[in-house]
Amino acid sequence: MTKDNPEMTPQDVIKIVELLQQNNIDVIIDGGWGVDALLGKQTRKHQDLDVAVKHKDVPKIRALLEARGYQEVPRDDTWECNFVLGDGQGHLFDLHSCTFDEAGNNVFGVKYPYDSLNGTGSINGYPVKCITPEWMVKFHTGYKLDENDYRDVKLLCKQFGVEMPEEYNEFVLNDGQP
Repeated sequence: MTKDNPEMTPQDVIKIVELLQQNNIDVIIDGGWGVDALLGKQTRKHQDLDVAVKHKDVPKIRALLEARGYQEVPRDDTWECNFVLGDGQGHLFDLHSCTFDEAGNNVFGVKYPYDSLNGTGSINGYPVKCITPEWMVKFHTGYKLDENDYRDVKLLCKQFGVEMPEEYNEFVLNDGQP
């Protein structure tokens, strides 16, 4: 693993989740690791760890990771509620933050629906919070899809009985399955 070939291993993910939890930060696993947490096993390599957190925790998260050698990775889509931190070993941490009011309405940040953040899973047997299966499938729509997206969604739909989104028809037809 290098900066040119980033990878977040299960051990790397658990180390970060433990660090955040030890500092009273609630972390929800999203993205590829979120899929694998729901499935309870690693299905492919992951370049980064995507997480959803409360926006109020962003300064503390930045301080904790910067103390461990992480720096902001410049990207075109960076803003205060969505940015990537990386270290010299090729670990990438993609942070998505939001704020909910007392009624559960998203009032600031990345537009996560409140009920999307209630999933549970495990990474190498370590229990984690993650995006729910139904929302994980929904979040894998509305953009240019690739083979990783198809594999992730296919596995989620099969394991959790979620209907395959129409956007994946091209992949399904090429896969030789109805």
